[in-house]
Amino acid sequence: MSRLRPRTLRGQLTLGLVVLLAVIFAGVGIGTTALLRGFLVTRLDQQLTAAGPRYAQSLEHGLEQNNMDADTRGQTLGTFGARAAGGVITQVGVINGTSLTGDDTGQVRLSPADTRAVLSLPLDGSPHTVRLSALGEYRLRSVPGLDSDVLVTGLPMSQVSETVRELATAEIALFAGAVVVAALGGAAWVRLALRPLDRVATTAERVSTLSLASGEVALEVRVPDADRGDEVGRVGASLNRMLGHVENALARRQSVERRLRDFAADAGHELRTPLAAVRGHAELVLRRGGELPDDARHALTRIEAESRRMGTIVDDLLLLARLDAGRPLASEEVDLTLLVLNAVDDARAADHDESDIGESATRHEWRLDLPTDPVTVPGDPHRLAQAVANFVTNARVHTPAGTLITVGISVDADKVRLAVQDSGPGLAPDLAERAFDRFTRGDPARSRGSGSTGLGLAITRAVAEAHGGGVTVRSKPGRTVFELVLPRTPPSEK
Repeated sequence: MSRLRPRTLRGQLTLGLVVLLAVIFAGVGIGTTALLRGFLVTRLDQQLTAAGPRYAQSLEHGLEQNNMDADTRGQTLGTFGARAAGGVITQVGVINGTSLTGDDTGQVRLSPADTRAVLSLPLDGSPHTVRLSALGEYRLRSVPGLDSDVLVTGLPMSQVSETVRELATAEIALFAGAVVVAALGGAAWVRLALRPLDRVATTAERVSTLSLASGEVALEVRVPDADRGDEVGRVGASLNRMLGHVENALARRQSVERRLRDFAADAGHELRTPLAAVRGHAELVLRRGGELPDDARHALTRIEAESRRMGTIVDDLLLLARLDAGRPLASEEVDLTLLVLNAVDDARAADHDESDIGESATRHEWRLDLPTDPVTVPGDPHRLAQAVANFVTNARVHTPAGTLITVGISVDADKVRLAVQDSGPGLAPDLAERAFDRFTRGDPARSRGSGSTGLGLAITRAVAEAHGGGVTVRSKPGRTVFELVLPRTPPSEK
């Protein structure tokens, strides 16, 4: 039933109007035919009462005297008459113009069911409707005769039924036409009445297509003619006010984001000089300090290491600030296969440096799943190289020794997918949800000790989005997959 219901409000209102009119017309038709039938039956009963039992009483003498016609004076054509005595119908006839209808004896043949129905009539003279198999539907009344007999007189219901049938046919035709006209006119009127609501819906659809996640947002879309005093006008005015509030909120958000980006960029630039000075002085003292106490040399070594780490954080923050600002990146054909090979070679070399089990062994097992032909994508080679290296480094640093790490590339019709899969313990669900957020670390203590800033995956996501792509992560114990998706054509050419 729900499949037959129109999907639009306009169709539902039109259908409701048509159904309502159909119900009203059906009720009117049933009521008028019932009233007309009752009126005609009452007139028929009056006519039957006025005729009296004269015709039925004359049947005894009329049929016994050489089949002469009974007394039909003043009787209506089709009048039924019957005489019963001792529980048996002795004479029966119907007036059809000049003589009695029936067989040669002038009697009408009644079936046993007809006989029982006639004999069961009450003798109070009240009319009752009886269907006779040989004659059709009749209004019959039964009264006692002078000779201890029963006299039954009746009039046919055929004219009543025919009149009611003609009225019903005329009403069906008229009401059907009225419903069709009402449906067409109602559809036009509903369309006209809902035109302001269509403008509200169009405005809402246009707003829903706008990208409000980041960047400058100009919500200039408004509902036209929203000053109406009806419900639609109030909805339009409310939507316009809401869009105004949203525009103000987005403008404030953009202003805050701009100030934060400017602060990060300014702070990064300002920190670079003192950090370089601190690192330079520490290196100078270590190289020319001569004999230094062990604790002083250790402190200088830590100062140099932490200054380098802080410099990396500053560089990452500056990169994120530039990406957030939407600054254009270089665009050229980049061999993604070569970037993967270089990143895996660097990771294997780092695995050798960190390994305690031999010079020829690595902590992890590495596997490549690359297409035969080189895969190229448009983009900034330096930023893409950094994104790929971040994915590979993340798998190496955050998985235990002996983990199998598989780096693969697959090509779709319009996308390239770089997947880094490991067989490690996986990520907790809450950590997987915020894996690409800034300063997110799987193991804070170990990450800080290993030099992780918690910005690598955030940079990878920012680089992917700047190229019109995206990143995903799927993780369960024994299988974690980080995926970088890049378009095969520049975003401006789509």
